[in-house]
Amino acid sequence: MEMHQVRYFLAVARTLNFTRAADECNVTQPSLTRAIKQLEAELGGDLFRRERPAGLTELGQRMHPLLKQCYEAAVGARSLASSFKSGEIGALRIALTHSIDLSLLIPFLDQIKRQFNRLEFRFLRGNGREVGEMLKKGEAELGIAAELDPNWERLDTWPLFTEDFQLVVKADHRLAEQDSIDLDDLRSEQLLSRGYCEHGSRLNIALREHGVDVDHCHEISSERDLVELLEAGIGIAVVPDTSRIPQTLKRTSVEGLDARRTVNLYGVAGRERTAVASAVMRMLRGTDWRQFLEKGRAA
Repeated sequence: MEMHQVRYFLAVARTLNFTRAADECNVTQPSLTRAIKQLEAELGGDLFRRERPAGLTELGQRMHPLLKQCYEAAVGARSLASSFKSGEIGALRIALTHSIDLSLLIPFLDQIKRQFNRLEFRFLRGNGREVGEMLKKGEAELGIAAELDPNWERLDTWPLFTEDFQLVVKADHRLAEQDSIDLDDLRSEQLLSRGYCEHGSRLNIALREHGVDVDHCHEISSERDLVELLEAGIGIAVVPDTSRIPQTLKRTSVEGLDARRTVNLYGVAGRERTAVASAVMRMLRGTDWRQFLEKGRAA
């Protein structure tokens, strides 16, 4: 079944005249008649009574709503595809690991919204392995993470920024009033471990080397849980500069802590990207991230 056959059928059903339907469809009457006969042969029966005016047979009446729905769906799909191609409508599918704060993207999303009449966002979350799988399967066009599996040869990687880690405590904690602390100050505290952070194991190694007990800490599975426990005074945490915290908490630097992470933008080499993904990629790669890092340290 061809869409032009369906279009001709609907035109005759509407005008009840083969000649007028041919004029409306901008084809000759023999071409229109031939196409409808081919459609009738495929469906196994006459769709029209060849009278004046023409009329739908019982088969034609039953097929009319189905063919109309089919045609309208095809027209809608074609229109949607055209809108995507022309940039009138766009979609962004981006995967982030649990340790990446979405607030980093908000300024760019606000800019990109102005470039498209209609824009649809889809944000996906997962650990490093899961974000890599989303990129492989095409569920996400772009990924942002501190680290993904480097062994996949089709993974394009662009470093965005490198950041330090700071101590975060409740505002009335004994360490909150100090601008910086020593690693020795952490030995008597119980840590909240951000096990969902790709860099978590390396951070724990650095802390363990300085005698900090990371083997008897509270295991946390999300940033929200981390903030709630910190606000309740249940432990302290070492987090990246860009992690957003409320005013009820206080940051302070840790002297002697050699722990940094690089946040990367990921894509799939050789895979066509939408206009939205390409625009976001250019924005992220062309940004001076120092302003975001300084803002995080000052919070």
